[in-house]
Amino acid sequence: MSLALKEAWTQQILTFPNPSVGALILDKEGKILAIEATQAHGQSHAELHAIERAMIEMGDKILETLKTPNEKHAHILRYHDNRFKGCTIYTTLEPCNHQGKTPACSALIKELGFKKLFCGSIDPNQDASGGLQTLQNAGIETEVGILKSECDTLLTPFRKYQQKKPFVFFKLALSANGVYDGGIITSKTSRTHVHQMRNAIDLLVVGGETVRVDRPTLDSRMVAGKAPDILILSHHKEFDKSIPLFSVEGRKVFIEENFDKIKQYRFIMIEGAEMMLQASAAIVDWYCIFSSSTMKKGKTLQIEKGLQRLQLMKNEHETITWFQKKDL
Repeated sequence: MSLALKEAWTQQILTFPNPSVGALILDKEGKILAIEATQAHGQSHAELHAIERAMIEMGDKILETLKTPNEKHAHILRYHDNRFKGCTIYTTLEPCNHQGKTPACSALIKELGFKKLFCGSIDPNQDASGGLQTLQNAGIETEVGILKSECDTLLTPFRKYQQKKPFVFFKLALSANGVYDGGIITSKTSRTHVHQMRNAIDLLVVGGETVRVDRPTLDSRMVAGKAPDILILSHHKEFDKSIPLFSVEGRKVFIEENFDKIKQYRFIMIEGAEMMLQASAAIVDWYCIFSSSTMKKGKTLQIEKGLQRLQLMKNEHETITWFQKKDL
């Protein structure tokens, strides 16, 4: 389950409004066949993605050419050839039990003949819950609550979405010595990840000084994604409207002295540094820090004091760490 959780965190935020979920499949001898996570909204859930990956590794090349979850689901049902009989699957979240944008994962697991399911969290979405009961009724052994606390934490953004409350996270990039200013800090890989985040959110909050000095676009062009609406936090309302962020088609730009506007949104990212960290402390749920391995000259910042680490990941250039306040 720890491996499934780690994989799920690689997609955290990017699956919104779906929850980030991890799945791992073991064969009869306990060998890992696949570890995968839920993809972007409307794409494969973790269970389908893991089954797909396992079949591809077993030699099914047709699956690599199929695009939609429905196509993949139908192909697997037709050509699985009982390859999953007696296998075990771990999922951080109860397999969904309804046909939405994607087919029901519980039905797929049942039809493929898995022997046992280990599950972390029960699905808080009543429309999709009931997968465990479906599998139990089919004679599949189930065990619930594996690393439950960690799996529940993983679901925090989704639970707030279900409660119709804003989920707010703060994104910050730091050099190896804690510098946060003076131009580009992280690699193209990490900047692409941030653009994926912007593609998932519906509101991005920045400070007025950042807008005036950096003259940013703040879109998702590196992933050909959408541009979120912008809230500029500033006491001064006058801005040079030739700054690129103001001319992005289809977005709304608000200039306000407070954070009240976030109440109208569900998924909010804040970008900034020391002043924005202080101003937003009361409303931030999580912090996401991209830490570079290179040293830099400039203003430094240390924010880990008073925070609890939730997950640490690495790409080829940076460390990406998720935090929440220790008192949560």
